[in-house]
Amino acid sequence: MLTLDRLTLGYGGQPVLTDVSLSLPDGAALALLGRNGAGKSTLMKAIIGLIPVQAGRILWRGEEITRWPPFRRARAGIGYVPEERRIFADLTVAENLATGLRPPDPASPLPPWDIPRVLGLFPALGRLLGQRGGAISGGEAQMLAIARSLLGQPRLLLLDEPAEGLAPLIVQDMVEAIKLMNAAGLTLLLSEQMLPVARACASTALLLGGGAVQATGATETLLADQGLTERWLGV
Repeated sequence: MLTLDRLTLGYGGQPVLTDVSLSLPDGAALALLGRNGAGKSTLMKAIIGLIPVQAGRILWRGEEITRWPPFRRARAGIGYVPEERRIFADLTVAENLATGLRPPDPASPLPPWDIPRVLGLFPALGRLLGQRGGAISGGEAQMLAIARSLLGQPRLLLLDEPAEGLAPLIVQDMVEAIKLMNAAGLTLLLSEQMLPVARACASTALLLGGGAVQATGATETLLADQGLTERWLGV
């Protein structure tokens, strides 16, 4: 589904990551691991097209999309929930959801997302439809950001730090929602500082550090490697 072929990327011509490769098949869930500043968010921004690739290729379902603008990648089935969430503070929750709504893709094998379905995944949003986006809690805003992205009918969803800053009970709800999305066939790529969340949500992982890929494999195996975790995760 998604293939990164020896990517080099960064800002202002200065590379942040070099020679990054991965292959993410349909239905998989992969966690990007690494310390703050390791390049996890940068890699996600490159995949969705917010920063240019300096070298290498991005392929989506066999087609090279390295130079595609972000809107074209979104229409092709790549969803993105940034760390900052970027909901519209002056719009209601219902209006925020409406901004993400797109018709189902007849070529997609996944069941379509609509308002009732996302409210079933995040029931708390159903009680907040008339509230302004700027008046809801951080956890509710994260739910809203994910729900809005799902309404764009993605086949791959990029989740940048989905549990950051959330209360423990909300984190557990978020983990369950992410697992349900993946169980329904949605392919997931998430970056996450909270290792228990990464372990619960993703069966495979890619560890970034020192501007490069340091390891890739089963999440449990990587996190059980004390040498790797001490050197690259600081735990």
